[in-house]
Amino acid sequence: MTSFRIERLNLRDGQLTTWSLLDPRHSNWPVVYTLDGRDEIYVGESLNATARMRQHLDTAAKARLTTARVVIDETFNKSACLDLESFLIRLLAGDGKYEVLNRNEGITNANYFGREDYRKTFDAIFDELREQGIFTRTVRQIQNTDLFKLSPFKALTPDQAGAIEDILNGLFDDLEAGVGSRIVIRGDPGTGKTVVAIFLMKLLSDIRTADTTVPPDTDSILSEFFVPGYPELLAGFRFGLVVPQQSLRRSIQKVFRKTPGLDESMVLTPFQVGESREKFDLLIVDEAHRLNQRANQPSGVQNKKFADINHRLFGRDEPGLTQLDWITTQSNHQIFLLDAAQRVRPADVPVAALDSLVRPADEQHRMYVLTSQMRVQAGADYVGYIRALLTGCAPAPQEFPGYDLRFFDDFAAMQRALRRREQQDGLARLLAGYAWPWRSKRDPSAHDIEIAGVRLQWNRSAVDWVSSATSVDEVGSIHTIQGYDLNYAGVIIGNDLRFDSRNGGLVFNRSSYFDKKGTENNRILGISYDDSDLLQFVTNIYAVLLTRGIRGTYIYVCDPALRDHLRPLFPQPID
Repeated sequence: MTSFRIERLNLRDGQLTTWSLLDPRHSNWPVVYTLDGRDEIYVGESLNATARMRQHLDTAAKARLTTARVVIDETFNKSACLDLESFLIRLLAGDGKYEVLNRNEGITNANYFGREDYRKTFDAIFDELREQGIFTRTVRQIQNTDLFKLSPFKALTPDQAGAIEDILNGLFDDLEAGVGSRIVIRGDPGTGKTVVAIFLMKLLSDIRTADTTVPPDTDSILSEFFVPGYPELLAGFRFGLVVPQQSLRRSIQKVFRKTPGLDESMVLTPFQVGESREKFDLLIVDEAHRLNQRANQPSGVQNKKFADINHRLFGRDEPGLTQLDWITTQSNHQIFLLDAAQRVRPADVPVAALDSLVRPADEQHRMYVLTSQMRVQAGADYVGYIRALLTGCAPAPQEFPGYDLRFFDDFAAMQRALRRREQQDGLARLLAGYAWPWRSKRDPSAHDIEIAGVRLQWNRSAVDWVSSATSVDEVGSIHTIQGYDLNYAGVIIGNDLRFDSRNGGLVFNRSSYFDKKGTENNRILGISYDDSDLLQFVTNIYAVLLTRGIRGTYIYVCDPALRDHLRPLFPQPID
């Protein structure tokens, strides 16, 4: 590949006019450019950089940008420029130095001739831009941040892009007709349900505020919504993202604080929805399977809130009312993203309630299934394999080329291997089922978990544990990791899950399970949970833990019989 160059000009000194005359390619060649100010940046691509930058600077939103950088390469074509534009937008959003002013309809992931060679050039372009102060971290460091992983600037998979286009078309049709709607998006772990939820929030915000006098930047299929008619339908539109889990919610709020058009107040708890005095036009509910039914809440305050909300919305505190009912009552349109196999506590809404969403959505052609595996490099087959073996059946052993999957008999060896991965790639963490009491919560000097002489503590932080300073030396529970990605996951299967050699099946061991809310009977609904019920929740937990690792998963099993049962189904350590 030939060398590129990055030309820098000061827009306040009137350099654009002089610069435009220096090279004919400034007005007739595919290039990528950035426009930045004190804490904002915009990335674009154009065949006529001079005219496009002048057009930007005539708008109020970009008039305050002061510096332009133009990337020129004699081998560039339209496809390469679109790819580089997307590459830089994603990394700038993840780096966090600037607020990225781009709309998110232009993020592409299309293949084209010579893409692998161009990607090498992109890495060099990144390095030079970093030297110029545009980036503050390396690519690897950026890709390991929540700002990157939960960014609205994502290149969508074909099934995600197709679902979003259909959802928008249906939503705008319903808004024009003045009727409500309900949409369901289903997907296994790693298929990008949270990505779709965040992308939709940003996309709707961008459409609502779009200046339709300015032509769309790209030929994206979503650019069709940035034309007259659509922004008007969203005038005064009130929408929010509901996230039941505290840790994931806080991480998404951090991303929304850094994203123009979004605000952390748009990320809601189910209780905030129930207590709202103003109805929402649209609520997008991520991890809808983690919404609660009427059950004993973690605190007396929340128990009172649950009853108060039911009385205010329905005139009664009927036991069968759930947080799903709050959301459907408090909004005209809903989008539920769910995976019933990720219910991990008895208080989670029952499968029957989720089915009551799925069936009508399917009948009305408002149900979408995400299948492309975005997280685990082993692909969708790996997720299916894990779920199959946790149902108690023993599938034929499978290999997953390119995925670092290992089964350890020596826990200390697994810990050492995971630390090597942390040094090389970062985001390598230990995870475990709730099979040990949490002594360190009251006594910070106490250890919680001891395996073969190795002593460890549970996660000290309940929020954003993955990125916390001490997480490398701790063990994360399901409540800190659900919804997150790791590069490598070291999963400890505790004695809460055992193998009954006589019956040839998995069994739940109540005496080694220490999540009080995970075994609590529902007195309000008159439901008692036996060991077979709780086995389903525990196997769901381990299925979630075993599908967090992007590049690899390491496994250690405490129960000797279960270890012997699972060992033949996984590769053994090689170093």
